[in-house]
Amino acid sequence: MIIDSLVKIDRLKKHYSVQWSFFGRATASVKAVDGISLTVNKGETLSIVGESGCGKTTLGRCILNLEKPTEGVIYFEGRDLQGYQAAEMRQMRRHMQMIFQDPYASLNPRKTVSRIVGDAFDIHGMLNRNERHRRVLELLDIVGLRKEHAQRYPHEFSGGQRQRIGVARALALNPKLVVADEPVSALDVSVQAQILNLLSELQTRFDLTYVFISHDLSVVRHISDRVAVMYLGKIVEVGNCRDLFSQPLHPYTEALISAVPITDRKKRGRRIILVGDVPSPINPPAGCRFHPRCRYRQSRCQDQEPLLEEVSTDRWAACYFPL
Repeated sequence: MIIDSLVKIDRLKKHYSVQWSFFGRATASVKAVDGISLTVNKGETLSIVGESGCGKTTLGRCILNLEKPTEGVIYFEGRDLQGYQAAEMRQMRRHMQMIFQDPYASLNPRKTVSRIVGDAFDIHGMLNRNERHRRVLELLDIVGLRKEHAQRYPHEFSGGQRQRIGVARALALNPKLVVADEPVSALDVSVQAQILNLLSELQTRFDLTYVFISHDLSVVRHISDRVAVMYLGKIVEVGNCRDLFSQPLHPYTEALISAVPITDRKKRGRRIILVGDVPSPINPPAGCRFHPRCRYRQSRCQDQEPLLEEVSTDRWAACYFPL
């Protein structure tokens, strides 16, 4: 079976300078994303998971070219995003959109819902006034809102309704790729389920491709086709969602899955407690970055950094001793 890739990331790095010398040269930098290669296939949901501060959001913003990579290449439909001129990149924005984490801060409180959702058409010079209004009402209906909501302001809605507005805004230009940056983490559990089901329905209806960023593995398990696990700026494991949860290959993935709450006592496994703190992304440890906290570490792990390699069919892990 031939699988077409929508996004291909090759040795991507994004470093932020945090200290400078007297002459203005960077002497220290945060290695938020540090040498990632990854593929996002058309029509799939690829989830990126990991602890806070591991670089998930930075990776998502780099995919959308909102952050300029320090090194590496990002291909969208086979073309290098860095090769686009400003006008070309403006047109490309129609094909890639983002759903933000905070449904309260991501909406302009001074604009009505009609303006928030319809701004995209003005920016790209699409549709006249009547067509725009008709399209806004159509989008609101698609995400489960009523037409009278169009003239209200964000403060008049609940968190779940605000996130539906954010989804409608992201869908306005019929994108091919949507990066969802923890879109349900600020919502109540019951509302989370509604938004996740909405995203799944929209993906089927509009043939969308999702990059879903989250630290909540129970959510990831529900919505994902594939999962990429990040630790300290690196991808440590990639695999099919079902296989990754049933048999993790990397010790860090094993520890993350063991922390997922399970109500059925018979299905509960032993909780793995990671010792120590996450190392600083300014000065990550040599060798495997996870080795200071890994209970399986050996001397080789401290000296040589493992590469992300295919361990079995469609299962990749950056570990010398996969589980």
